[in-house]
Amino acid sequence: MRWNNFTFLVKQGVNSVWYNRMMSFASFCVLLVSLLLVGVVTLTALNINVVLEYIENQNQILIFTDGELSTEQTNAISFAVRENQFVSDVSFQSREETWAAHQNQHPEADSLYAHMQFNPMPNTFLVTVNDLTRINAVAVEFERLEGVIRVNVPHDFAELLISARTTLTLVGGAVILALIIVCLIIIYNSSRASVFSRRQEINIMKYVGATNAFVKIPFFIEGMFIGVIAGVCSWLLTQFSYSSVIAMFGDDVTLWAALGLGELIAFDSISLAVLIANCIVGSALSATGIIMSMGKHLKV
Repeated sequence: MRWNNFTFLVKQGVNSVWYNRMMSFASFCVLLVSLLLVGVVTLTALNINVVLEYIENQNQILIFTDGELSTEQTNAISFAVRENQFVSDVSFQSREETWAAHQNQHPEADSLYAHMQFNPMPNTFLVTVNDLTRINAVAVEFERLEGVIRVNVPHDFAELLISARTTLTLVGGAVILALIIVCLIIIYNSSRASVFSRRQEINIMKYVGATNAFVKIPFFIEGMFIGVIAGVCSWLLTQFSYSSVIAMFGDDVTLWAALGLGELIAFDSISLAVLIANCIVGSALSATGIIMSMGKHLKV
């Protein structure tokens, strides 16, 4: 196809948006709502994932070691723990610090503590694992270290978080896929009305020898143009509503902070990605819907 022909078809596609403005507006509204729904579900799933990651980071393995170990032996255990590829953070609590913290937590037993002649608490390593699916294997490895008395692993909590993450991934993916399919069907039906209103124009072009590609390109450009506009408008609405919600959750509220809701994704950090995704998805859905609805009108 010659460049002049291509530019002519592009101009025809853009001009068709205005010439058929009522149907174009209907398609725009359908796309806008569809993109908002998909965007809201996607951002919600991403933020739930952030909250789960925050909770996971509070999930720690406790490694209890013999309180009589030398400094060299304790350092050797610390080095072995830190070298593990699944460990993201390690902190050490001496037996004296553990004993003092225990006494502060139970001041009603001060008289009992006063009569104790020795410190019963072990030295403790608090270890954060970056992959909960590996937490049991990591614990077994730590139990084999010389000087380790016991490793305390929150098995039930870890399994609950793993199950929640898996469920979220499956449900979120299924919902997003279902929304895209539903949106495509709705856009296809709205596009059929737009194409049907111009069926005579299509038939005339076919009768005078126009190829299918020559007929489809203006409609394809028209669909992409509407999709890009809908994507930009959807991005603006998403930014306004999302930023308002984030500002509300960003307040210093103890319960929300404890749940990790203060760590939600800031829209500025994903703004460009959301805009590009909206424009690409919007133009693809709109153009695909229009092309699919043209099938029978091209058979003359």
